[in-house]
Amino acid sequence: MTAFGQPPRHFLDLGDAGGDALAAMINDAIDRKAARAGLPKGAADADAPLAGRVLALVFEKNSTRTRVSFDIAMRQLGGSVLLLDSASSQLGRGETIADTARVLSRMVDGIMLRTDDHAKIAEMARHATVPVINGLTDSSHPCQIVADLLTVIEHGKALPGLEVAWFGDGNNVLHSILEAAGLFKFNVRVATPAGYEPEPAFVELARAGGAEVTLTQDAHAAARGADVIVTDTWISMGQADAAEKKAAMALYQVNAALMAEAKPDAVFLHCLPAHVGDEVSEDVFEGPQAVVFDEAENRIHAQKSVLLWSFGLLGT
Repeated sequence: MTAFGQPPRHFLDLGDAGGDALAAMINDAIDRKAARAGLPKGAADADAPLAGRVLALVFEKNSTRTRVSFDIAMRQLGGSVLLLDSASSQLGRGETIADTARVLSRMVDGIMLRTDDHAKIAEMARHATVPVINGLTDSSHPCQIVADLLTVIEHGKALPGLEVAWFGDGNNVLHSILEAAGLFKFNVRVATPAGYEPEPAFVELARAGGAEVTLTQDAHAAARGADVIVTDTWISMGQADAAEKKAAMALYQVNAALMAEAKPDAVFLHCLPAHVGDEVSEDVFEGPQAVVFDEAENRIHAQKSVLLWSFGLLGT
């Protein structure tokens, strides 16, 4: 329980917050980003709402954007961070997630965990008495999608009725896109090779929320008339079937021919890191429709609002 007798607000998936709270996060991120114009990146926001708060950043998987964006987000909100990884903590020596959660809850104000198995973060949340935030699991990547939605809106697109087309592997990023689709009533066309479709539970969740979800093996049909084109790396760290998987994905590269099927003002998203020449061609990645570095920067602004929601300072 929190100091105010309320259970902590965990952000393990987008549904933990819901559509209204997510909309409030995006609006807050837009306002805070605009208010910072001209400030040094490490300067705190004028209200410094998390002054005195400490967030533990726990990494069991490598990171660039998640690590830096949470660190800078906390600095801009007036707080600070403590970095932990398996190599430098007792997690790497067999201490349980449950015990780690209980110890950290007595020492810090919140926990961000980036790990593999989603069951680990669920266990962390069960035993923590402070907010736990999902920095990525094999199942979902909700903080990334808050940044993606912010980026899409910044580029002039409304979410209800949006046509989003996904290409490649049916992975954790796609799962969170599907969850967002059900919350905001936009449609997703998923083009994947056979055997690489997203988990059915996320498809059903999106459809139950009112989104249209199309699963196809025809990349060009999926791209036709899309507002947003999205892909991700084909091969995750340590995957044993890399060569076989790469061969299966070859027809799903986002290239100029595929982008030409989308609307003329369509934008291209990629959560990075990108393997240019594999899942995306260089002309698309470096082209005018790519907004991937806006998207990367927006991890900071989106995560600030996620943090404020998790600490009970945003949304109801």
